Amino acid sequence: MADGNTVPRIDSRKTDDKQDAKPSQSEAPSAPKPAPVVTPAAMPPAAPKRKRSLVRPVLFALLPIALVVGGYYYVTGGQVVETDNAYVQAATVGVSTDVAGTVIEIDVTNNQRVRKGDILYRLRQDTYKIALAGAQAQLGTVRNQVLTLQASYTLAVSQIEQARTDIPYYETNFKRQQDLQSSSAASKANYDTAKHDLDAARQKVLVAQSQAQAMLAQLGGDASLPVEQNPFYLQAKSAVDSAQRDLNDTVVKAPFDGIVTNVDNLQLGAYLQASQQAFNLVSTEHMWVEASPKETELTYVKPGQPVTVSVDTYPGVEWRGKVDTISPASSSSFSLLPAQNTSGNWVKVVQRIPMRVALDPAPDNPPLRVGMSVEVSVDTGHARGLPAFVDKWLGRGQAAHE
Repeated sequence: MADGNTVPRIDSRKTDDKQDAKPSQSEAPSAPKPAPVVTPAAMPPAAPKRKRSLVRPVLFALLPIALVVGGYYYVTGGQVVETDNAYVQAATVGVSTDVAGTVIEIDVTNNQRVRKGDILYRLRQDTYKIALAGAQAQLGTVRNQVLTLQASYTLAVSQIEQARTDIPYYETNFKRQQDLQSSSAASKANYDTAKHDLDAARQKVLVAQSQAQAMLAQLGGDASLPVEQNPFYLQAKSAVDSAQRDLNDTVVKAPFDGIVTNVDNLQLGAYLQASQQAFNLVSTEHMWVEASPKETELTYVKPGQPVTVSVDTYPGVEWRGKVDTISPASSSSFSLLPAQNTSGNWVKVVQRIPMRVALDPAPDNPPLRVGMSVEVSVDTGHARGLPAFVDKWLGRGQAAHE
């Protein structure tokens, strides 16, 4: 029997078995296994120390430089005015003639290049040849009439002189009969006859003078005037010239160098009225660019300023020219229904002002055609400058206006 101080003995094997069967929650974790020993040859190389990036300082340094450069180009730029609302134009005419007739010959083909004076087509000439022959015959008749008038006037002048020479004889005879009548030595009948003859001689002079005056008026007031300067002759000559012109107009020629187009619209045997268009002729010499920049872009644009023209059809090729003229009115001013600015539903729209650009000769450049789209750049020579509020702040706004 054990005393009270005796501690009962516990079998350690049973305890171990119980612990193995169900581990205790308060059991301490086992100690970590020792790390394997690594030799220096097997160790990886040490990573290099990370350097500080220079991108951010560089960006901060370039920012003010970029602002200064950008501001400089803004202030000194803006002197070139550009617009793509521009097209190639050229002198174009609808070929026609002043006379009517039937087409008997066409001497050109579609899109053929012609020179000034080349024959384009012909009309039937029979009617106009007959008219010319009649006018020439009438001219010959008038010429003969003028020559007859000149001869008649010469005859009338001679008759005046003859009548004047007869007057002294009849005056002497009348005086003699008057003296005899006063002395009762002659009969009354002889006296009356002498007086009648004197009056007739004087009247004959007046009649001859009147006839000469009428002939002289028909001769243009100058009997020595050449026949070719007589009014009747000139009138007949104008009829001949008109008939000759009508005959010449039956042969239609090119008024300038260019290219004919729409020739297929004209066929042999077609009857054309006077001034009826047959086909078109487009000039290859007189060409220009018709641009329509905005009104706000024309502040410093003036005639004579240099212009650079780029054609969409020919990338990389440039034409040189200058501002020729600027229209005094906007394009909408000539429209059928112009803007009614006083109406209640009016909306402000930036207007476009037509501007013509004269092109310099460029024989090495490709050919231009009417209607081609182009881009126009006008060098006004006027920089944009500082903004208005900066000029005002610097006190230079008033000086600039002055």
